[in-house]
Amino acid sequence: MRASESLYFDIRGLRYHVRHWAARGAPKVVFLHGWMDVSASFQFLVDALRSSWDIYAPDWRGYGQTDWDKSDCYWFPDYLADLDFLLDAIGSPAHLIGHSLGGNVACMYAGVKPERVNKLVNLEGFGLVGTKPEDAPKRYKRWLSELHDRPGLRPYANFSELAKRLRDNNPKLSEERSQFLARHWGKETEKGEVVLRGDPAHKIVNPVLYRYEEARACWQQVRAPVLWVDGAETTVVKRLGLDEAQRKERRAAFQNLRYASVPGAGHMLHHDQPEAVARLIEEFLAA
Repeated sequence: MRASESLYFDIRGLRYHVRHWAARGAPKVVFLHGWMDVSASFQFLVDALRSSWDIYAPDWRGYGQTDWDKSDCYWFPDYLADLDFLLDAIGSPAHLIGHSLGGNVACMYAGVKPERVNKLVNLEGFGLVGTKPEDAPKRYKRWLSELHDRPGLRPYANFSELAKRLRDNNPKLSEERSQFLARHWGKETEKGEVVLRGDPAHKIVNPVLYRYEEARACWQQVRAPVLWVDGAETTVVKRLGLDEAQRKERRAAFQNLRYASVPGAGHMLHHDQPEAVARLIEEFLAA
């Protein structure tokens, strides 16, 4: 297992934790994790890489070892700003590799700040379901309700119980990998229980509607070559209600895109098939 070091940066008033798999002089790569995940989730993928890469992976605000937000809920544009300030700290341009939420952030950012991105790899970052203006009243009402009745985190008896839950959610996950993830995703409470290393406020709905047209306008400004990778067995597209034509339309927004689907992998494709994903990434970055 390739060792990493923990770096800490002051980013927009938060103490940001960044996992660094260092390789002096190698190309700079930034890994961006998904919702309710942490930077250590990329360990299996990093171990599968054959070439030398200088890898930085932040824990987003409110996750892992990074400070929780000082407000009572989280806003998507803050991820873009946090990434921008992180690149100020470590230097740019860099390759961006994002999974799920991280993929959505990377795709938006690469269109807003194209000069800071060399190449872009989007792992299962499909965007969200488009909305209509008339959805706004119901969404704001739900947001206000959740601010009053705040969500919590389910406690687990120990790390092994959390690891079992991870395997239940993803049967492709091995015992060894689930135990590793549980130790990084979870933390012990004063009661001796284990909860996820995430602010439960992440579960509060975003009051601002997702405007697909705005996201697509950003994607169209991406100048970096793009590798878009799905898991062949992903269930996310069904939850989003995206048919194949809609998925193709979203990929077509990017000017220079290569598409790949990984057999035997679901949404967590970097856990299910890290070797196959690593081969795709390295072939793309080296091209």
